[in-house]
Amino acid sequence: MDFGVKMQGSEPVSTVKVSESEGRLEGLATAATPNKNSSNSSCGGGNSSSGSSRGGSAKGWQYSDHMESVYGYLMKYTNLVTGWQYRFFVLNNEAGLLEYFVNEQSRNQKPRGTLQLAGAVISPSDEDSHTFTVNAASGEQYKLRATDAKERQHWVSRLQICTQHHTEAIGKRRPSQNAISFFNVGHSKLQSVNKRTNLPPDHLVEVREMMSHAEGQQRDLIRGIECLPASGHLSSLDQDLLMLKATSMATMNCLNDCFHILQLQHASHQKGSLPSGTTIEWLEPKIPLSNHYKNGADQPFATEQSKPVAVPEEQCVAESGLLAREPEEINADDEVQDTCDNKEDDLGAVEEQRSVILHLLSQLKLGMDLTRVVLPTFILEKRSLLEMYADFMSHPDLFIAVSNGATAEDRMIRFVEYYLTSFHEGRKGAIAKKPYNPIIGETFHCSWRIPKRDVASSVISSSSTQAVTNHAPPSEEALSQVGSDCYTVRFVAEQVSHHPPVSGFYAECAEKKMCVNVHVWTKSKFLGMSIGVTMVGEGILSLLEHGEEYTFSLPCAYARSILTVPWVELGGKVSVNCAKTGYSASITFHTKPFYGGKLHRVTGEVKHNITNTVVCRVQGEWNSVLEFTYSNGETKYVDLTKLAVTKKRVRPLEKQDPFESRRLWRNVTDSLRESDIDKATEHKRTLEERQRTEERHRTETGTPWKTKYFIKEGDAWVYHKPLWKIVPTVQPAE
Repeated sequence: MDFGVKMQGSEPVSTVKVSESEGRLEGLATAATPNKNSSNSSCGGGNSSSGSSRGGSAKGWQYSDHMESVYGYLMKYTNLVTGWQYRFFVLNNEAGLLEYFVNEQSRNQKPRGTLQLAGAVISPSDEDSHTFTVNAASGEQYKLRATDAKERQHWVSRLQICTQHHTEAIGKRRPSQNAISFFNVGHSKLQSVNKRTNLPPDHLVEVREMMSHAEGQQRDLIRGIECLPASGHLSSLDQDLLMLKATSMATMNCLNDCFHILQLQHASHQKGSLPSGTTIEWLEPKIPLSNHYKNGADQPFATEQSKPVAVPEEQCVAESGLLAREPEEINADDEVQDTCDNKEDDLGAVEEQRSVILHLLSQLKLGMDLTRVVLPTFILEKRSLLEMYADFMSHPDLFIAVSNGATAEDRMIRFVEYYLTSFHEGRKGAIAKKPYNPIIGETFHCSWRIPKRDVASSVISSSSTQAVTNHAPPSEEALSQVGSDCYTVRFVAEQVSHHPPVSGFYAECAEKKMCVNVHVWTKSKFLGMSIGVTMVGEGILSLLEHGEEYTFSLPCAYARSILTVPWVELGGKVSVNCAKTGYSASITFHTKPFYGGKLHRVTGEVKHNITNTVVCRVQGEWNSVLEFTYSNGETKYVDLTKLAVTKKRVRPLEKQDPFESRRLWRNVTDSLRESDIDKATEHKRTLEERQRTEERHRTETGTPWKTKYFIKEGDAWVYHKPLWKIVPTVQPAE
């Protein structure tokens, strides 16, 4: 996903004056409009069912999986005499060029200047929030100035994405004359390039030796910084030194990429003259960069491909015991009301971990997939992702009440109300932490008991302008007394795939003949100073008493300001559809605009597609207060902070299977409760290495992975014994 600004030509861009003449740019900057592809950026990957597109205000930040051609006016520094001049710039993503013209009217003529972006470096200025430079591989430089920080970020992010795309493309394809000549885009002649490519191999060895020398110096620099005391006048946590540490590693990575391109060019040039059977030996770094640094551990943020710690194979396979096991039925009588206190404290400022975060950022690229990147332990919640999905069901009375709707319209509105109330507890508000990544084969089981009288009283009616809260949750004693007067909602989740990471979860209330089946693929991407998680997949709620199915999608999640005070928000457009009744809902989770705007805002509407009539509108904050307005003019408010949470029922740890979430992650959770991050990291690493060892064992023996509770049907994962296969669907006459 890339990171940019959507701007409308009808609204002038606010600006901070940098010169007397810069006021003219306010009128010109309205032309700085991304092409039409930016109007609806995709958020859902390949999830066609969700129709996930990024909504929001015209000036809001947008995300897209695609590069966009951008054009508009910028100020360009020419020379000491004329200083800054307005020029019309065009970013040609297809050709990888940044072109500029005297003005927009001369755009159809030959450009006044062109920079090849392959191999270029885009650098925002640290002197102000408007200026940035584009340094081409040829040595030519454009010093540019935008109207404000927002527009600069827009241009810088688009230029960086285009630069990365074309630089990587050169390394992947067979080097051509164009690839060789991109270093010579300026005023040099092609003959000089050919002359350089004809140099003997010894010159590449000499370059490699120089780079090895630079790597050694950089190691000494890092070692010197890390050996400084943690406090004092000059400490190892000094912000400038941490930035120098991160920048130096990024520079060495860039140099290694450039050297790889030189190797490809040389190999292409020599290929025609080499005798048959000759092989080329690539000159790799003598010491991998990934092993040069420490980060509170011996190895920094290794990826899944890193060399694992030795784990006895017999122990791995014996402990898993999943290859030959069949699904087991959970005895509900073994479950007790959950007394585990997993209350999370927000991260707050991350000053103490800044060096860890900066080191991680130095190894990431914009848009990089984080699925295989091991993130630091201090950002973890004390629960698995599978348990987080269970916490979305923390208002089971509202879930059951969906089936109580007298009409199809009422049932759709009730489901939307339940859907929007589920995220507050599922996400623990907006805590900026992430749950454990489930181990393949990991499961989580729980249930809820809800007195039937409470479900009847908890049905959210649409009385005019009423504030809706809820009663206190029933006690364990009350639940044991009512016995058969309770509804029971059962929940099971399983991690069905490791790469890609896919989870399946299923919940049912047999008494109400309703169930929900969901599969989710979590795709994480690095977005600069934030991380985006796309929830690819869909859920289906089945109301068997009414013969209805409601298909829905999930929003994206974003961790913002990861270098300062992290916070989390939801974003994206989701949909709910019932094909049988013709009712649908469109809901937008709005990300906060760069300037102004509210946090955690959500809007939506419920529509009858056949008559194209809107029957309900909703607005508010998904973690605070929601306002529902109905077609008859009535309004209702739901205060999520006062809505009662029903405690789930789980089995004690000693009765749980070794691969159930709480037992599996018990040591990590206990260490986090004791604030022992090092110990938690060690336990977490042991689990991850065991997973990799088992995966290698299956690969070597050709043994396919066998899931326990979910079966793959097409692109979906479906619970093996869903209620609709057991209970016949009723076709009511309405």
